[in-house]
Amino acid sequence: MVSGGAARDAVERARRLPHLRVGLHVVLVEGCPVLPPERLPRLVDASGRFRSDMAGLGFDIFAHPSARRQLAAEIEAQFEAFRATNLPLDHVNAHKHFHLHPTVAGAIIAVGRRHGLRGLRAPIETRSTLVDADPQTPPGSDWLTAPWASLLARRARRAGLRSPDAVFGLAWSGAMTAPRFAGLLDRLPEGWTEIYTHPATRDDFEGHAPGYRYADELAALTSAAVIAAARRSDIKLGGYSDFC
Repeated sequence: MVSGGAARDAVERARRLPHLRVGLHVVLVEGCPVLPPERLPRLVDASGRFRSDMAGLGFDIFAHPSARRQLAAEIEAQFEAFRATNLPLDHVNAHKHFHLHPTVAGAIIAVGRRHGLRGLRAPIETRSTLVDADPQTPPGSDWLTAPWASLLARRARRAGLRSPDAVFGLAWSGAMTAPRFAGLLDRLPEGWTEIYTHPATRDDFEGHAPGYRYADELAALTSAAVIAAARRSDIKLGGYSDFC
């Protein structure tokens, strides 16, 4: 999130970890733009932040050429801001998976290819794997997102981009506990899988999502059981660039 309040600190930390694969998290909803808000009147609210009404914003982007021009300009600015960090671009995704919107996806792919984009997340989550790892997993919204995620994956591959075969983190967003993480690692589907989390040292920082268990997700990433499962000989670890 190149416009986030902790972006500079994150970049400095990433530079000290040369093996860390860093991607661009394109923010177009519920965040601050890189461009001045007055240049994005259709995308921001009265406070100058991106709108939070994703359905309304998505319709405006689809229906209004001015909104699409503003969208493309902001995406370009975010890629430029990432390039200014001098960090290698491993992959791209979008806040709230807003790149499931076909117009947003098209803009990210078009701009991204000029900036060396090689990998794009298409959030296709295998529900049978989730339920096998945790039978108490409640019904999710995969019935709604899956068709759009499949479309996104096809578009990415047609554009020469790499996209994972499966992504886990949607249904358990903010609740990727150590047992769930280890359970996934023991049941990985065939192919290339991305597992994402939202780790933090506390749950109540400024801008936190209500109900998210950030500290539990950090504990999962540092759990001895999860680390042992990830180091099995049949699992190859890496970022998008390692598989492109």
